[in-house]
Amino acid sequence: MTPEPQSTTGTHDPAPGPPPGCPAHGRGPGGLQRLYGPGAEDLGRLYEQLREEHGPVAPVLLHDDVPMWVVLGHAENLHMVRTPSQFTRDSRVWTPLAEGMVRPDHPLMPHIAWQPICSHAEGEEHTRLRGAVKAAMATIDHRGLRRHIYRATQRLVNDFCEDGHADLVGQFSEHLPMAVMCQVLGMPEEYDDRMVHAARDALKGTETALASHAYVMDALSRLTARRRARPADDFTSHLVTDPAGLTDDEVREHLRLVLFAAYEATVNLLSNVLRRVIVDPRFYARLNGGQMTVPEAVEQSLWDEPPFSTILGYFAKQDTELGGQRIRRGDGLLFAPAPGNVDPRIRPDRSASMRGNRSHLAFGGGPHECPGQDIGRAIADVGVDALLTRLPDVQLAVEEGDLRWTTSIASRHLVALPVHFAPKPQQEIVLGPTLGALPGQRSSGPTSPAQPSGPLLAEPVADPADTGVPQEAGSGPFTAPEPVARPSAWQRFLTWWRGH
Repeated sequence: MTPEPQSTTGTHDPAPGPPPGCPAHGRGPGGLQRLYGPGAEDLGRLYEQLREEHGPVAPVLLHDDVPMWVVLGHAENLHMVRTPSQFTRDSRVWTPLAEGMVRPDHPLMPHIAWQPICSHAEGEEHTRLRGAVKAAMATIDHRGLRRHIYRATQRLVNDFCEDGHADLVGQFSEHLPMAVMCQVLGMPEEYDDRMVHAARDALKGTETALASHAYVMDALSRLTARRRARPADDFTSHLVTDPAGLTDDEVREHLRLVLFAAYEATVNLLSNVLRRVIVDPRFYARLNGGQMTVPEAVEQSLWDEPPFSTILGYFAKQDTELGGQRIRRGDGLLFAPAPGNVDPRIRPDRSASMRGNRSHLAFGGGPHECPGQDIGRAIADVGVDALLTRLPDVQLAVEEGDLRWTTSIASRHLVALPVHFAPKPQQEIVLGPTLGALPGQRSSGPTSPAQPSGPLLAEPVADPADTGVPQEAGSGPFTAPEPVARPSAWQRFLTWWRGH
């Protein structure tokens, strides 16, 4: 699932509308609330208004006033995704589409149009396609993956650590997931600035989005052909050689699905966690004081700011009832993690910690639950931990109110996260991950003076599989850190326990 075209103010209707505050503001035919245009700039607030007005399932209008239901309740979302006998991802049963209400160039058509991929399939075909994807995922060495994430993080930090300032979205969050996913898929040589920009451009839906999409698909096509001829030990090879017998077209489409979905979701997750840790002194005080680990901070972010706000879509296979609403056969519904995660029936106090609770909706559920969620968690866990260890004094370089997001029905994407810190020397990439969640020197507030860092380093970790990964453009000569003492047995145990 990929997000719709975005704008910094939300998609808008060119027709003039009532002024903000007017009861008709944002309303369409039948008095239904539009999820686009004037009145829909703050979807979080709008979802709460809809919850008060309609309950856990609310009727809304998409672009061109196409009718839809948005599922706001936590239990209702789970029931929908876990009941394939009543709800399907196959949009060909959607009444507005069948009746010609949805034009071919509708802005949400890339999300809605049926495709021969596992996330839209059902029955035996779903079992065949998803089974191949899950089997390929199961071959990933997660300890080796975490080592690669750590090294990729170090390379990225080396590119800006001597400057004393950076944009952690454009220089980190948008790069790390692509570096990792190219390695996972088996095409590390394709990772560079152009691939990152092409993926971002394709997801934003700009005028050059089609060309950018073609650039990514060309890389995936070449990868498929190489692995069909010479299989290796990577995700693509296992997908190509799976007994399910996927065609080249099926392999390419599932590589695209995995790459784009994992990339966009993890970019948002990384950005959200970093922003929260840097901006909210209470949040990283709990990290620094040992009351919270980085993985727990990631899970809290998945509750509060899921990478995808809503996912289009699910469709009713029969007349049914959901959340007190009568759902007719052919109706469309939005799976909505963002409002579902703050359902007051399960979170009466939104400020309360959700520590140890993984029942959020960020990765979906049921037959179409995200199969790669452990990769996203690993990228966020290791990436955030390694960056904060290298830059323990990082501070926001602008006022929090100056941060900007691009918003859409599907997601909320942080545009930039400008920070400053005391310049740090580069580090050699061969060193293993650091020990501990965060260094003790981390400051207790955004205006605290910079403190010198002195992270402990694990023993060097050799990984022959990583030798073919090119270093990112712009990385300069490395400066070796000061020698450190051999870690204690307990520290080595912690390193092993964390998968490093």
